[in-house]
Amino acid sequence: MAVSHLRNTPITGKSYTTPVDATKPPGFAGLYEGRLGAQFCLDKETAMLLALAWGLAARSPHTIVYLPLRRATVPDHHGRGRPLDLVLLHHRLAFPPSRWKQVRSRLGTGRPHTVVLPGEAWPARSTDDHRRVRYQEFRDHRRWDIAADTLVLTGSREAFGLEADQVRALAEECPAHRARMPGTHCCAEIGMGRTRRHPDRRRPYAELHAEYAQ
Repeated sequence: MAVSHLRNTPITGKSYTTPVDATKPPGFAGLYEGRLGAQFCLDKETAMLLALAWGLAARSPHTIVYLPLRRATVPDHHGRGRPLDLVLLHHRLAFPPSRWKQVRSRLGTGRPHTVVLPGEAWPARSTDDHRRVRYQEFRDHRRWDIAADTLVLTGSREAFGLEADQVRALAEECPAHRARMPGTHCCAEIGMGRTRRHPDRRRPYAELHAEYAQ
């Protein structure tokens, strides 16, 4: 099992490469508890970081992807609610969120290494694919927990893949959108848990609202 923190690299070309480093938090980011789940404000660099982390978590079932967001810089008008770190996990790791505090306390500086992600790590999915989420027999939900001031998102490759295009758009489309129309809202609304139509009492449906705020 590896614990990784990702640094920024452009999402261009046929494959995606980033150094993995466990020492530096993003420069500008804020993840905190919100009324409907969690609110995430991020700039272009952190949006790129999130996209890379998302792709890695989907494809690396033996890695805990850790973003130490509580140590990032957030403007005062964005900070409301309890600040959180973010952990992304492949469900095959079968890692209980209750263990995260212990694992985090043992982290060292880490060793830099390279992660290469293929272009299809952020697929655009059809409307029919997204409609499947509503069915009771659908199982590829993103499970969420909050443990040790950390939002822990766990899912299968399919669970992460269904929202990958939204996450990619934060990094690739929101900067251009805001440049053309300053002050407009650009975000990703990522569901967490089973839909309200078929609720899970232990983990009710919530939403990760990721807003581009540069």
